[in-house]
Parts: sequence; structure tokens; C-alpha cells
Amino acid sequence: MKIIEANGAQIPALGYGTYTLEGATCIDMVAKAIDAGYRHIDTARMYGNETEVGEGIRRSGIARNELFVTTKIWWTDIGEGNLQDSAEAAIEALGIGPVDLLLIHWPNADVDLEESIDALNDTIDRGLTRHIGVANFTSAMLDEAAAMSSAPLVCNQVEYHPLLSQDAIHDACRRHDMAMIAYSPVGQGGVLLGHPAVLAIAERHGRSAAQVVLRWEIQQEGVGAIPRTKNPARLAENLDIFDFDLDEEEFQQLAGLSKRRQRLVDPSFAPNWDRV
Repeated sequence: MKIIEANGAQIPALGYGTYTLEGATCIDMVAKAIDAGYRHIDTARMYGNETEVGEGIRRSGIARNELFVTTKIWWTDIGEGNLQDSAEAAIEALGIGPVDLLLIHWPNADVDLEESIDALNDTIDRGLTRHIGVANFTSAMLDEAAAMSSAPLVCNQVEYHPLLSQDAIHDACRRHDMAMIAYSPVGQGGVLLGHPAVLAIAERHGRSAAQVVLRWEIQQEGVGAIPRTKNPARLAENLDIFDFDLDEEEFQQLAGLSKRRQRLVDPSFAPNWDRV
């Protein structure tokens, strides 16, 4: 497993995303993901499944220090006081002790950024998390947040796949020695996994389309991915991407698809995104 070194954090490049997983299915899939070899588990307050994620971790039987666990604080709760309260609730729900990484899930235009970053830093002082970071920040926001933060920010988690360039954010992450972690890394399936260029590369390597796309991402400097699946058979497949490489021509073919600028996650409270 590739490890991303980011401001003192050691983040497994491929993680298991748990968005939309609920109840017994969530518990079972988290335990199975760990059994398959995943060491990075991602959840969030908004997912409403931290209790089940924690139970899945416990059922796996793995030692806590062998896992890298991330959760995120929803954008409505990132003001002073609210953020710390939400973080404490998250840790209680997970029931596995401090998380490895706590993120602001989305910025909030109605809350001063410095207030949010100060509150986020306080969660380290309170022993709730080992590292902090952000998600869905633009490159300009990332520069501001990194300058404000007492503790180093270790990642920006953003939508990223070959149909959506994130060059400006990737450059900002590298400026600040941060990881860029891709959610929706296979573009939620559909158009991307059926694209002729992706299918041709997959056939050449004897791999699935999803494996090719994930390989394209983790082959980049400082980039990780957190694919999600409810299909146990997909767990091992998504993880099996560390024994082949895309050549430069293949890599650029996939990078060229980003001209479509196909953003899949764009809620009304999203920031003004970087221009592609």
C-alpha cells in the first residue's frame, strides 16, 4: 500500500469511503474492507453512520494503531463551539478513541474562516484528533487556511476524477505539503467507466475500468482516493491497483478527459470553484 506523507501524517493512498452505508450493511462492509486490506476508513458526521463505522472497526479485530480513520464536520457546525461539540459527538459515536484526521467538510461563507480554523485546531488540543484538514476548499481558501492554522493542515478532500481537473487545488496542496484526497474517484461510474479511452487502457492491462481510473489517481504525487462500494466483490478489486503502472501516453489520455469539466457534487452552499 502506498503511503502519502503529508505534514507529519501518514495517509494510506487508497481508503474506503462509507457515504450512503447504513446499519448492518455499513458494519459488515467496514469489517470486510479492513479484512480485504484497507487501512484508511473515511466517514463524516453528515453520513449518520459513525456508530456503525466504529462497530465495523471493532468487529474487524484489527489493532486501532494499524488504521487511519477520518471523519468530517458538516458545514453548518464549523463555528467556534459548534465545531468542537460536533467533533466530540463524532468521537463518542465512533467509540474508537481519537480519529487520525478531522476535516471541515465544506467551507461556510457565513462563518469567518479564521474562526473555523481556530476551532479546528482546538480539537487537537482537546485530544479528539491527531491531524486536521479540510474538504471542498478552493485553492485560494487553502492558501488562506494554511496560513491561519497553528497546526499544519494535512489534506484537502475534493471531488476528483479524469472528467474533472483539479490542477489548481493539486498545486496548492503541493505548495503546503498536503495530500489531495479524491472522493467520487471513479466519477460515480456511468460515463467515465464506459468511456472508450478508459476501456481501451483497461483491456491493454487486463484490468477493470475502475482499477485504471484509481491507478491514474494514486500514481500522481500526493494524491489518494476513497472509493465507496456496497459490493463486497469490489473491495478487493479496487485495492488491487499497486502492481501496474500507466505509461505517460495512457496517463495523458485520461488527463485529457478533464476538459469535460463534469462536476458531480455541487450543492447550493458550495464555494466559487477554481476555474479549470
